[in-house]
Amino acid sequence: MTQKSNHEYYMQRCIELAKNGTGQVAPNPMVGAVVVHKNRIIGQGYHAGFGEPHAEVHAIARVKDKSLLPESTLYVSLEPCAHQGKTPPCADLIVAYRIPKVVIGMVDPFNQVNGAGIKRLEQAGCEVATGVLEKECWDLNKAFITYHTQKRPYIILKWAQTLDGLIDKKREPGFIQEPNWITNEVCRSLVHKWRSQVQSIMVGTHTAYIDNPQLNVRVWSGKAPLRIVLDKELKLDKKLHLFDQQQATLVLNSVKDAVDGLVEYKTLPFGDAFLRELMNILYDKGVNSLLVEGGQQLLQSFINKNYWDEARVFTGNVFFNQGTAAPVIKGVVASHQKLRDNFLITYLNR
Repeated sequence: MTQKSNHEYYMQRCIELAKNGTGQVAPNPMVGAVVVHKNRIIGQGYHAGFGEPHAEVHAIARVKDKSLLPESTLYVSLEPCAHQGKTPPCADLIVAYRIPKVVIGMVDPFNQVNGAGIKRLEQAGCEVATGVLEKECWDLNKAFITYHTQKRPYIILKWAQTLDGLIDKKREPGFIQEPNWITNEVCRSLVHKWRSQVQSIMVGTHTAYIDNPQLNVRVWSGKAPLRIVLDKELKLDKKLHLFDQQQATLVLNSVKDAVDGLVEYKTLPFGDAFLRELMNILYDKGVNSLLVEGGQQLLQSFINKNYWDEARVFTGNVFFNQGTAAPVIKGVVASHQKLRDNFLITYLNR
């Protein structure tokens, strides 16, 4: 086994460990770390929750014989921090234990780190290697990276369409009914998993009115995201699930700024600058990921303004014959999955 493949093997283990923090660490990144002594892992760990010790701390703590650390290599999927945040600097811990070599998946784009951790290690005499499985490490924390480099959340668009390209049946004005399910239970469970992995979820006024969605996590375990709904003139019925005070909810409107328990009302301009202002609001709140679930006009507005990173489009095994057309999107097809009698295509905006 070559030295390069050794690095990739242990970095892959870091990535696998890091995924255990999915949905628990945001807005922090998911990070995994392993300590290797003579081609044997003697300690490993991951960042398990926001404000809790980082991956490097857990990995070093799990090394039973600390005398081996000065002869070991530390692998970590993201550059160790060099600043005092909610936890002490990991770079200082590595230096204190005299670990001579550190292999890093990718440099941390956060401006308080961004090379400072590497510099601290090198100044202390550590040998540092970077860029091992860098793309995989980037994919792991694409929301964190987008937030710090583009000053906005990572945006995922999601919808389900029929075989004839519709996302809803034709409904008469004022007529409310149960949602017209297009996908099977496997797909619907997957959506709840996605909700547990993002920090916020958004729908438009029409979707809130006709479908009365809860936008919570029910058939999966995990944290409920911040609910965001458009209600320009504050005409939505307060008996809707979105106003049930069960989770944090942001109501975007043009009438008032106010807080009612877990429901916050926030004004912003409704026009060409709307999405840009929304990005600023979410950035200021520290929200690094957004799942947009509908409806058609809202989804298309994100596409038209090029505010999207990923689109997850289900196709169900049904026909509606007439109704609301699905959004029109162009992107790179990243994956194509068959979920029983349904299909899921994931597009990337590149």
